[in-house]
Amino acid sequence: MKAAIVAQPNSLPIAGDFPEPVPGPDEVRIHVTASALSQLAKGRAAGRHYSVTAQFPFVVGVDGVGHLDDGRRVYFALPRAPHGAMAERTVVSNGHWLPLPDDLDDASAAAIANPGMSSWAALTERAGLKAGETVLINGATGVAGMLAVRIARHLGAARVIATGRNETALRNLRADAVISLRQEEAALEADLREHFADGIDIVLDYLWGTSARLILVAGAKAGPEGVPIRFVQIGAASGAEIAIPAAVLRSSSIEMKGSGFGSVGLPRFIAAIAGVFGAAAEAGLALDYRTVPLAQVTETWRDEGRRIVYQPR
Repeated sequence: MKAAIVAQPNSLPIAGDFPEPVPGPDEVRIHVTASALSQLAKGRAAGRHYSVTAQFPFVVGVDGVGHLDDGRRVYFALPRAPHGAMAERTVVSNGHWLPLPDDLDDASAAAIANPGMSSWAALTERAGLKAGETVLINGATGVAGMLAVRIARHLGAARVIATGRNETALRNLRADAVISLRQEEAALEADLREHFADGIDIVLDYLWGTSARLILVAGAKAGPEGVPIRFVQIGAASGAEIAIPAAVLRSSSIEMKGSGFGSVGLPRFIAAIAGVFGAAAEAGLALDYRTVPLAQVTETWRDEGRRIVYQPR
């Protein structure tokens, strides 16, 4: 069968032939119709993501959409290695798939599943969002952040504040307030402190790096005394490490948590994706994407811009 294969470390996926997957006990075969290119898929393919256990050669792709042998349309996640999502067929364990709603097409479902799940799980499983709270989304102009704005509102946030470097994209978000990350550090901290003084309950952080440090400092200085600020770390697009003054934690009631594999169990992630699919129409959970034949995986793997959804045929 045709698949996107990584043959050795530090190499790009190539389209080629890979052995057919054979379902084992408690597994199902998926006939794949769509699989989106995500930062998680790239990180695992490159061996950089903390969840990777690569054996070479292997098929790339962590999740996708397809149908079972009996024709049911499904979303699936984490195929059994060395099989992956970017192939004509793959195999997953029962519990790693769920039925798709009839009103959601295959490519759209593949495009929103992973980025939508990130904020849905963070808000419901880690932050415990309550109706009427204020949510700050750090890094809201990426695909996950854009969906996070809409998901926070759908789940009951009364006020959503968004940060980002792309000022045009910021203006187009459905946020109550926006903060440009293009400011000098002193101006950015002052801007953040003003918003914290008005009350921020939850921070979803997709960036880490300088902006996350300034958010933590501003929250400690300006957040209402004794009122917990739940800071949930999701991604590290701006850097893997930051230095936080010890006084930030001693002088505030900031609660720091992560949201990812290890902090949230797979069944809960699958439940979060079911929530995303169920809310897609009402909450406007859609992304701009383009479909690309799997045969073009090598030349498009490093493309930026519109989200890519690979289709085996």
